[in-house]
Amino acid sequence: MCVKVACVGGGPAGLYLSVLLKRQDPSHDITVHERGPEGSTYGWGVTYWQGLLDLMRAHDPESARAVEAHSVRWRDGVAHIGDSTTRHRGDQGFGIGRHRLLEILTDRARALGVRVEFESRVTAADPPAADLVVAADGVHSALRDRHADHFGTRLHLGRNRYLWLGTTKVFDAFTFAFVPSAHGWIWCYGYGYGATHSTCVVECAPETFTGLGLDRLAGADALALLEGLFAGVLDGHRLTGRGTDGADSPWLTFRTLTNRTWYRDNLVLLGDAAHTTHYSVGAGTTLALEDAICLAGALRTHPGLPQALAAYQRERQSALLPVQSAARHSAQWYENLPRYIHLPPHRMFALLGQRHSPLLPYVPPQLYYGLDKAAGRLTALRRLKRWLGPRLARTVQARSLSR
Repeated sequence: MCVKVACVGGGPAGLYLSVLLKRQDPSHDITVHERGPEGSTYGWGVTYWQGLLDLMRAHDPESARAVEAHSVRWRDGVAHIGDSTTRHRGDQGFGIGRHRLLEILTDRARALGVRVEFESRVTAADPPAADLVVAADGVHSALRDRHADHFGTRLHLGRNRYLWLGTTKVFDAFTFAFVPSAHGWIWCYGYGYGATHSTCVVECAPETFTGLGLDRLAGADALALLEGLFAGVLDGHRLTGRGTDGADSPWLTFRTLTNRTWYRDNLVLLGDAAHTTHYSVGAGTTLALEDAICLAGALRTHPGLPQALAAYQRERQSALLPVQSAARHSAQWYENLPRYIHLPPHRMFALLGQRHSPLLPYVPPQLYYGLDKAAGRLTALRRLKRWLGPRLARTVQARSLSR
């Protein structure tokens, strides 16, 4: 359908879309425009789950094999709450360096014949001439913002402050650390993404942020303060920022972005340009790649561009609703941390796992924990009955026949 495609933004969404479209029709003329130099990227590692890997295997086995080969795995979740520690077994998760993921997708796109142009700046006033222009240029998308009224763009700022860092401490589980201070609790999420590095995201309430002086400290001084606060989980390892000196990284408030409409004429939004979900659910990269899969499929199965883009928008907006709800409740759980932090550690960690529930904010935490445990026992009993039922029936039948 689309002879010439221009993807603006060389992140996972734009690169993976170019791979899928080239696999569908090698005659497509596809260019990915990335404003940064090759090999430069922000962030450290990204997380994903088995479902994404299965999807990638179904749509491009070669890139799926490369992603899996360069990922680390974990099953446990660990929470350090003050001086207490609790560990739970969970579903298998994966971590991969963002730099490595982009390298894999770039190599795959080029091998299929996609032009990937780095240091290629595209302006909203002068978009590329193409049958389809894909705005995969992130939450600050210039292509989207030029037509913000048409797209119905809305931004909601979260309450807490957060900082995205790296560390040479390699976590063997998805790790949470909640540390008390004179100005309130501060916490981090840590997960490995390679043999030598992990991601470490630090978060706190605004009053803790200012009380600790983090609004005034910068660079190495801020990192030194955080290293002291999280010494119990870092084991002497350093924290690293994004600056050229490894120190500077900006404190942010999370921007939840939504759009009423995802396309305008031949321009379509993809990934973070279309939507964001709070980092605490770890779904950003997965959703971006799912967008690419859906858009490629819609372009393959619909006869015209308007029909394809409408189908893509309809399917993805519907699929995003439960994820966006879960992300909203997850962010609110952390914004209301004092409600849960003084529970016994195993109970607090259990409710951390239930933070996506829309009921949790309205039910006393201890009561919710008890109800959840009771529901779990009932579910386990139902499963046991389903398992035992056919076996007991066969046993009874065999005994009656032997008489």
